Amino acid sequence: MKLLNRSALSVRPTQPFVDWINGLEPTLGDDDLTLADVERESTVYLIPEMDTPEALESFVRERYLEILETELRAWEEDERQWPEAIDWPLFQRFLRVEHSYLAIDLDDEAALEISEVDDSLLLETDQD
Repeated sequence: MKLLNRSALSVRPTQPFVDWINGLEPTLGDDDLTLADVERESTVYLIPEMDTPEALESFVRERYLEILETELRAWEEDERQWPEAIDWPLFQRFLRVEHSYLAIDLDDEAALEISEVDDSLLLETDQD
């Protein structure tokens, strides 16, 4: 086990986010994604170590746009299909965050790798 010098931020969808996803390609009833379906694909972001709720709130407020755009792009690349206002109220309506103070790597075999996030990486994850 390796203790990482990071905290973690789990970003979870809300029902309004799932409703937006389902509105991208309307389907008939049973084919719609559920909140549980989308939660299975939620994202964990490694962030600087945060030791107070105030520090966490400040950090999230500074980086919310980057997080929100990443989450939207994971479901729809065409920004013309995104909600009109990409702002803090949308972030709060579409996503909820859970903070973990410690991040521990349980993989004793593989070394940590660093890759820049881009659309092709998101698409590869989608296809797995």
